[in-house]
Amino acid sequence: MSPRPPFPPFDEQTAAQKVQAAEDAWNTRDPERVALAYTEDSVWRNRSEFITGRAEIVAFLRRKWERELDYALRKELWAFRGNRIAVRFQYECHDRDGQYWRSYGNELWEFTDDGLMRRREASINDVRIDSGDRRILGPRPQSEHGILLPIQ
Repeated sequence: MSPRPPFPPFDEQTAAQKVQAAEDAWNTRDPERVALAYTEDSVWRNRSEFITGRAEIVAFLRRKWERELDYALRKELWAFRGNRIAVRFQYECHDRDGQYWRSYGNELWEFTDDGLMRRREASINDVRIDSGDRRILGPRPQSEHGILLPIQ
């Protein structure tokens, strides 16, 4: 496994770097690339689905991005301590029928000493939106890094 800086224990700056790196990776919608940030035996709870290991992570992400078209994500650091980070996020996408969605969620992350995520727990709620109500239209430009997400 290749180390993934920054490494725990996190301070505010390194925790924010970890969150932005995750946002950037997920916005590529490349399951293999995203999976490299997790340990080989990483465990996830994503909504009501339980996932173990990189192979299952890749399969999950492939299914996700086949369903959630034009997916675009924003993550925000909520809290950190030692090797753990809490994140608030929102993403938007549309389904094959053209219905747009905004998903709101919270994640709890736990990292190994070499900076790989070994545990991820995500709670997510979806809200139907009109295409004209979209505000997340692609990867975040550098100038918007660190800007807080609106609550609604």
